[in-house]
Amino acid sequence: MSTLSDLVHEHSRADETDIEWLHLLLADGQLIADLAFADIVLWVPTTQGDFIAVGHARPSSSATLFYRDFVGQSIRPEWRALVQQAYDSAQIVDSSAPDWYEETPTRVRAVPVRRRAGQFGKGLSEHPIAIITRHTNLSEARMPSRQELTFNECANDLFHMIAAADFPDLGAPSGPRRGAPRANDGLLRLDVDGVVTFASPNGLSAVNRMGFAGELEGESFATVVTGLLAGRSLQVDESLPLVVTGRAPWRTDIESRGVTVTLRTIPLFRDGLRIGAIMLVRDVTEVRHQERELITKDATIREIHHRVKNNLQTVASLLRIQARRAHSESTRDALNQAMRRVAAIAVVHDTLSEGLNQNVDFDDVFARVLLLIAEVASSHSTVVRPKATGEFGTLPSEYATPLALALTELVTNAVEHGLEGRADGEIEIAASRTDETLAVKVRDNGGGMPEGKVGTGLGTQIVRTLIQGELGGTIDWHTLEGEGTEVTIEVPLMYLRRSRA
Repeated sequence: MSTLSDLVHEHSRADETDIEWLHLLLADGQLIADLAFADIVLWVPTTQGDFIAVGHARPSSSATLFYRDFVGQSIRPEWRALVQQAYDSAQIVDSSAPDWYEETPTRVRAVPVRRRAGQFGKGLSEHPIAIITRHTNLSEARMPSRQELTFNECANDLFHMIAAADFPDLGAPSGPRRGAPRANDGLLRLDVDGVVTFASPNGLSAVNRMGFAGELEGESFATVVTGLLAGRSLQVDESLPLVVTGRAPWRTDIESRGVTVTLRTIPLFRDGLRIGAIMLVRDVTEVRHQERELITKDATIREIHHRVKNNLQTVASLLRIQARRAHSESTRDALNQAMRRVAAIAVVHDTLSEGLNQNVDFDDVFARVLLLIAEVASSHSTVVRPKATGEFGTLPSEYATPLALALTELVTNAVEHGLEGRADGEIEIAASRTDETLAVKVRDNGGGMPEGKVGTGLGTQIVRTLIQGELGGTIDWHTLEGEGTEVTIEVPLMYLRRSRA
């Protein structure tokens, strides 16, 4: 399904400022639908003189009228005249008689969407940039409860603010925090002085759980919150006074008696004057507890990676020290090889400890692995010019560790055996990647393999085990024409996913 931006760009002359305003409005589409107990559809005028739906929100507070999304569809003929009238007059227009949709009587309201020139701009867009239609199901008509009446009153206030370009507010937070309150989570209605004139049962319960024992209605909400937080030494959000008095379109959390409640305030305006506020309330104690647990676990995982990396580096240092003290040349070589293998694993763990997930930028990992080769070259009095082409991209840790070890072995072998006896040489590592396969070629300009025979030493066995056994890939050694050796590795990127399925 096309996004709002795609549809507006394709069918309308709206600019990026209009699209940003519509995105902010649509972000609160669910709230408006819940307050209005009705389906909400957002229409934009097209270059062909029609209207196309770019957003649709269904109410969670009542049954939806429309089981199929309208997004991407042109406006139905029976609604077009009403929507056109609202667009031309820039005024809210209600249907004069019930509208029938699939044998269901409905009432339709068309609300023009106006936009301000900026966050503090006084001027409005010359014409409405869109139209909102509210579709109310009349077949379920009954005596509404006080909560339903208050919700509808709040919805009507928001509709008037939308038509006057007072909603959405550009100064409000750009995105909802996890656990953002919804209308059915709890709603308080405040008057212009911040006194609670209505409290939904869920809203009252959330405040009661923090330790307030009385009735909220008739109380100053700022005074109630002050009493709940009295004597607490925890740092208080500096925006809290503006939120609890209904003066700023902001969100904040308050905590008392181990209960955390998140608040969102929507100041209400009529004819440019503030008339009160909607306060959305939600008990997010469990949500915040889970967030803290996730932060703690993430920190623990990072610390484990860090300690493993430090331990591996310590082991590598011990092997290096032991190699320097070894009297046998073969023993010294074996210890140096073991040191490089441990150091290569440490590089991967170091990279993992810096990130928030288990994926690593392998180009960065391999660049650091190449630094280990300088030590190999210096010990053989050879000047090596490494050349890396292509990109490995991002790989999960399951790939990163065995691949780093395998490439360390291959490049080390190229220096020790391919360039043996030479004052200088070149090693090229070429990576290419598709959606399904990662291919790597390691070439040197040394003497090549004698008679094309593949080595049978420990390093070759390790590479075969890592590439073929752990990664399910293939590896091939061959001598290049003229001089040098080329090793080709191919690893299927879907292998690990298939093996887990």
